[in-house]
Amino acid sequence: MTPRFFGYGSLVNAATHSYPDARPARLDGWRRVWRHTSLRPAVFLSVEEAEGSAIHGLTADVPGADWTALDIREGAYRRHKVRVTELPGETQIEAQVYAVPEGDEVAGLRHPILLSYLDAVVQGFVRVFGEDGAAGFFETTAGWDIPVRDDRDAPIYPRAQLLETREREIVDHHLRALRCEIVEGETPIGKATAPAP
Repeated sequence: MTPRFFGYGSLVNAATHSYPDARPARLDGWRRVWRHTSLRPAVFLSVEEAEGSAIHGLTADVPGADWTALDIREGAYRRHKVRVTELPGETQIEAQVYAVPEGDEVAGLRHPILLSYLDAVVQGFVRVFGEDGAAGFFETTAGWDIPVRDDRDAPIYPRAQLLETREREIVDHHLRALRCEIVEGETPIGKATAPAP
């Protein structure tokens, strides 16, 4: 049987990869979180076990069980076996999910969210799960108390996507609702800042 991964962030956007047989899915007992490590100059999404929580995402095949390219893409993560529910048929399968090891998070480090990365993630959720699914992404992700770096005009994220007008409006609406601070320029990239008191 061809192994499958469960993606919950940028991997939900099929435009950022070419893995076949992508299907909507749900991972029960886990939640999505923003993780800060010294391995990258921006915060990125991870997951952690959380009883009673569930997140939506996408499963896809890893042809020939060749994980090399995906492991390189997800270089700051480690793979874990999980049981996921593929939708809409509620079929349970085994998959691999990438998560940042807890020991790799650096206390007090506060990198920004790259808007180009967030745009790609939300575009994936809109296209797979609709606008309600995009809202669900924001609701089921913890750690929004950090700045968002607006790099839309000069994307730093290597798999940045061009958003349609409505997709941009959705991202901007939720960032306003969460009262996220939007910053421009070089300012917090690569610099650790102390958490707000």
